Amino acid sequence: MGKITYKRLKGSQNMRQRLLLATLKSTPVLIEDIHADDTLPGLRPHEISLLRLFEKLTDDCLIEINETGTKLKYKPGIIVGGSHLVHDCGVSRAIGYFLEPLILLGLFARKTLVIILKGITNDSKDPSVDTFRSTTFPLLKRFGVPSEGLKLEVKSRGVSPHGGGEVHLTIPTVQHLTATMWTDEGMVKRIRGEAFTTRVSVQLGNEMIYAARGIFNRLLPDVYIASDYRKRSEAGNSSGYGISLVAETTSGCCISADTTVSYPQGDEEEDIEGEEKKELIPAADVGEKLASVLLEEIEKGGVVDSTHQGLLFLLCALCVNDVSKVRVGKLSPYGIETLREIRDFLDVQFVIKPDPSTGTVILKCWGSGMKNLSRKTT
Repeated sequence: MGKITYKRLKGSQNMRQRLLLATLKSTPVLIEDIHADDTLPGLRPHEISLLRLFEKLTDDCLIEINETGTKLKYKPGIIVGGSHLVHDCGVSRAIGYFLEPLILLGLFARKTLVIILKGITNDSKDPSVDTFRSTTFPLLKRFGVPSEGLKLEVKSRGVSPHGGGEVHLTIPTVQHLTATMWTDEGMVKRIRGEAFTTRVSVQLGNEMIYAARGIFNRLLPDVYIASDYRKRSEAGNSSGYGISLVAETTSGCCISADTTVSYPQGDEEEDIEGEEKKELIPAADVGEKLASVLLEEIEKGGVVDSTHQGLLFLLCALCVNDVSKVRVGKLSPYGIETLREIRDFLDVQFVIKPDPSTGTVILKCWGSGMKNLSRKTT
């Protein structure tokens, strides 16, 4: 066996995108100075958990971490996928942090991916599992992913700090992704959403729904927000509440926003059904604020919200050798960093053209032809 040539990188920025693209492209990477200047240097628990997840999905993967955790050698293996897999995502980041790379790896695996993920299903930092179900899955269909194979079931919810949630994910394999020409945002035709509560009064969920509807019903009649009241084993290990919203347009776009409020560790007592707990943010304010956030996302324009820009660009870059053209609102920091990593790993460059008349940005690229990279021979 010949000597392995590693792509040398420095720093902890974009760790998730780098590891994902390295795996898809079968590029060994050597990353140094990981959180080197932090009080606690080295890989974070969620980054180590992500590496272990990749290890479960691949065959012949090699991971080497030095004693301080500031240096990582990663040689990707063959993306196998498979069923009966279980992964505990921990509680430093939500399951949503792991879902984006997991979905893309699953699409290019040898076998259909069926996996159980445990941890935090809803928080204010990462997209919720509800957003993946209502917004991310329709986005994948735009690139030729069969809808009948996509499945995400929330068996139990879990919020920070203790998690306790569980989701069952199924991702079908594809031979290749289909290029798309997607520049028409359309007009908003309806609002859908879901408000949830875990180990708190169901009234908090109703207050979020009522407040959000109070804003949307002034603008359009078709508004429906479901409620999901969880208790006992289905409510995880911490108390909280949250809401996810999605605006569906006449051209099939889904623009989403979500948020979660949970009780800090010090405020939680042993759970007693109906126990009154100290509120952090009034539920009505949570619903009203998130409705405003969604309206701001709609106002920005584009076929996806700012949270999904990175995934949209990755899908375009991983398509067969054909042109994809998409419209987004103002480029988000995550979107910009993803474009840079795509250029460095896949050698795909986007042509970026602002549209002054709408304040949006049109991006165009030639796909990398991932069809030829999705499966390796042993």
